[in-house]
Amino acid sequence: MDIRHFRYFLAVAQQRNFTRAAETLGIAPPTLTRQIQDLEHALGVRLFVREQRQVRLTEAGLALLPDAEATVRQFELAQRNAQRAGRGETGHIELGYVASAVYSGVLQRQVQAFASDYAEVSLNVREASMASLPERIVEGRFDLGYVRSPMTLPEGLEAIRLNAEGFVLALAADTWLARLKNISPGHLQNETFILPEQISGTLHVAAQGGYAPKLGAQPGGLVAVIALVSLRQGVAVVPASVVGHISLPNVLYRPIEGCEAQSWLSLIYRRFEKSAVVTRYIEQVKRDARTAGLDAK
Repeated sequence: MDIRHFRYFLAVAQQRNFTRAAETLGIAPPTLTRQIQDLEHALGVRLFVREQRQVRLTEAGLALLPDAEATVRQFELAQRNAQRAGRGETGHIELGYVASAVYSGVLQRQVQAFASDYAEVSLNVREASMASLPERIVEGRFDLGYVRSPMTLPEGLEAIRLNAEGFVLALAADTWLARLKNISPGHLQNETFILPEQISGTLHVAAQGGYAPKLGAQPGGLVAVIALVSLRQGVAVVPASVVGHISLPNVLYRPIEGCEAQSWLSLIYRRFEKSAVVTRYIEQVKRDARTAGLDAK
């Protein structure tokens, strides 16, 4: 006895006729009759009373009917749930990000688009330090991560390049630099650089000015970096998206003359991802990147 027998039983109970029930099931009437007989034999009871033009349920059949309906519904629900999970339409994703993913709006746009298309997927979105995020993805504590590139990734991780942006200089409003009309890399030779997590902009500015940068603290997130700038601990080369998003007393943002360096957000993920729902998110981000004209693998 299996789920097929319950389906056949329900069809006959609903149609009250073996021929009509067989038609709805797409099988021959003799096959249906044999399957019902097998079910009755397995249960040891009669389920139907055969009359000339129709059949009716016995007391045993009436008792079986609600349980058979519930069993078939539960089986079909389990089947649909398994199929949806296999297609990546349900499940759970642990998603990490660095703060500049929020300032640029990329995180919000992509998470909201995915949540709209796959409402039954649970997304746990948490800020994390850029230094720790790649290893935590390798270890499985995160599934995906938004980081600021360029950066060297551990073996086994891939990256999708997203929006690029330039750098600006964060400086205290009461320093001599604030009085300059234009600030070039050379003006910063004797300044202490507060380091964000992504230091490529700092290194590029120093290289452009022809000097080794005087490195200060690397406090972590961009808010902490700008806080030290406001305390006159140094200057900072930060992504342009912070302008308008991090506003602290005694801090100005200025362009750096001749600085063409860029950084970009990337979504990083495991190269051989096994989760269907995580793969679904990766595919969506790749489509989004291609639509935006970016180089997505």
